[in-house]
Formats: sequence, C-alpha cells, structure tokens
Amino acid sequence: MADKERGTALSVFAVLFGILAISNMLKPLQLFGDETAFVFLGARMSGMANVILGPLFGIFLAVYAYGIWNMKRFAMMMGHAYATYVCLNLALWSLRVPPEAETPVLFSIVYATVAIGVSVGSAVILTQRKADLS
Repeated sequence: MADKERGTALSVFAVLFGILAISNMLKPLQLFGDETAFVFLGARMSGMANVILGPLFGIFLAVYAYGIWNMKRFAMMMGHAYATYVCLNLALWSLRVPPEAETPVLFSIVYATVAIGVSVGSAVILTQRKADLS
C-alpha cells in the first residue's frame, strides 16, 4: 500500500501542492482581479510573463505533487528547489511590496508560516524518507 508508506503528512502535502498547481495554472485568467497575478522573485507579474510563469510553475507543482504522492526520488530535489524559491520569493516580496499592496501583519505572518512550513516541511520529510523513495 503506497498510502501507508507515504504517510499522512506527505499525503496532505501532495494534495496541497496539487491544489496550488491548479491555482498557479489559473493565474493568467486573473479570476479575482490583478491581485491574483503570479509573483516571481518578489514581483507581481503581468502580461506575457504572467501568462507563461503561472502555468509553468503550475506544471512544476503538479509534477512535484505526483512525485510526493508516488514517493519518487525526484520529488526530494524538487522539494528542496521549491522550498528555496518560496523563502527567496517571500523575502524579495517583503522588500519590493508596493505601498498599495501592503497586507495586515497578522495575515503576512500566517501566510509566511504556512508557505515556509509546507514547502520546507515537505522537503525535510522527503529527505528523512529518502530510503523509501523509488
């Protein structure tokens, strides 16, 4: 049973990354206005950059979710790359955030905690479970 081998935490992470993949693939549609554009290295994308980068990261996250779900070795490296990207993206966003885009401090803290916790947490668990990856 792959589900027992994967465990609850990795199962939850795989589902969350799958949902995030769908969200990123929909970024070019800007369903909730300009605020829903893809953020790359701390800058909110627009135009063609948003149309290309959102779906590309969506595909990356879909492959990552698949790798976690199926306990594939490549997921570990993808996890480390994504965790690094998330931390860098959050740091750069906090430096570049335009005054009109400022968010409440509590929301920022919760968002950063979840983003870093899930991305780094999945990479750490995959590394700890390295022997179980195929």
